[in-house]
Parts: sequence; C-alpha cells; structure tokens
Amino acid sequence: MATIKFGPSGLGPVKGAIENLEEYHRLGLEACEVAFTYGAYIKKDDAIEIGKAAKKLGIFLSIHASYYVNLNSKEEEKIEASKKRILKCCEIGHYLGAKRVIFHPGFYSGMESNEALGNIRDGIREMMAKVREEKWDIELCPEVMGKKNVFGSIDEVSKLVEETGCGFCIDFAHVLARYGKYEFDEVLNAFPQKRWHCHFSGIDYGEKGEKNHKRTLPKYWEKVLKFMAGLDKEIVIVCESPSPVEDSLLGKQIFERL
Repeated sequence: MATIKFGPSGLGPVKGAIENLEEYHRLGLEACEVAFTYGAYIKKDDAIEIGKAAKKLGIFLSIHASYYVNLNSKEEEKIEASKKRILKCCEIGHYLGAKRVIFHPGFYSGMESNEALGNIRDGIREMMAKVREEKWDIELCPEVMGKKNVFGSIDEVSKLVEETGCGFCIDFAHVLARYGKYEFDEVLNAFPQKRWHCHFSGIDYGEKGEKNHKRTLPKYWEKVLKFMAGLDKEIVIVCESPSPVEDSLLGKQIFERL
C-alpha cells in the first residue's frame, strides 16, 4: 500500500510561516509546497529558520517556482531569465531543506513537440549542472500541464525525466483537464519511479484543457486515492484548491478510511 503525505500549496508570509507550519502539524498534515509564484520571497536567514522548524515538525517542504518561466521561448533572454528564476528557487529551497522545485516547463512557441522537448531538456540539464556545482540538495521537477497548447503532456514530461534524470510532478487535475480523464494506466507506465510528487484539486476545463482550479470534492479524492492506495510508492500530494488546507485534510481522512 502507498504511503502518502498530504499538504497544502502555500506557506504564507515569512512572518507567519513557522506558526503556519505548526498549525499544519497540529492538523496532521505532513507536507507543504511553498508558492514562489511571483519570485523567491524568502531570504536565506529566514529560510534556514523556517527549514529547521519544518524538519522538527516532520513536514516535507517543496517549492513551486515562478509562473513567469518558459524554457522554450524564441527569445534567448527569456530562457535565461527563466533559468535564473528557477535556480533562485533551488538556492532558497536548499536553505529551506525543501527537496523539490516544481516548475512549468514552457510553451510550444510554434514549434513541434520534439523541438520544444530538446530545448527544454537542454535548459534542465544546464540547471541540473548548476545545482550540482553549488551542492544544493534539491531536485528539479517539471510538471504535467493542463492546457493542451502548453508543453507538458504525460509523455513529454516522462521523456524529460528519461533524458535528463530530473524529477517530475504529476498534477492529476491537469491530467483530467488535458485528457478528459485521469489516465491512471498511462501515468503509471510513464512514471515507474518509487517516489511520486503530485498535485491535486478539483478543476474546471473545456476543449482547450484547464480553465481554473476549484474545491476538491470527496468524489474527486476517492477516485484518485483508490488508484494510489494500491501502489507500492511513496507519494507527496499537494492540494492546489482555493481551500488547500481544508481539502488536504479531507483527502487525508478519505485515504485513512480506504
């Protein structure tokens, strides 16, 4: 049976970060993804203190990098700026004791999938070399994306993992939005690794894929957790709903009943 750590997306401002971690621990949550949506807002000294608290409380930290990244832009300066943003997340993540940096790999930018794959792969390899050089203990994890016109299908992310040795993030809400179903068999075939990093929430979607995240109702949790429960894997699942703490608790409660 799988082991699953549940937790919310979002740590909140630096001033209340440790207090929030203590509350997550009190509630029984074991993970938290720090949202660097608009940049790495935590400084080194604060990151060290927050990281110490998370370790003491047994909370697994990860980071979601800035949304303003594109490793397949036609403009080289945008690719370089994207790599710098992601690497800054890796630096602060190292001091936080976070183990994974999740990021959106990029757009097709008018290219075929294979060409985009090559460009994004090269960017990831370059960043991984910098992570090794700096001795940052952190893994780069491109995310499966929910919009059909954005690079990040199950197969594309799987190929990035195969060709670079990077980590990955399986967002099951994005899978549903992109394919119209959760594609459990395809996901399992694409990601045979022992450790999975996942995102989940309810989601609104249409012909082009993802529209917006929404509350994670029990019926959504039950479907995904019944699949996960039978896997021999160590899973971290971060809830990205508008109410991530409440919905993480709901998922944990449903999993404990399975």
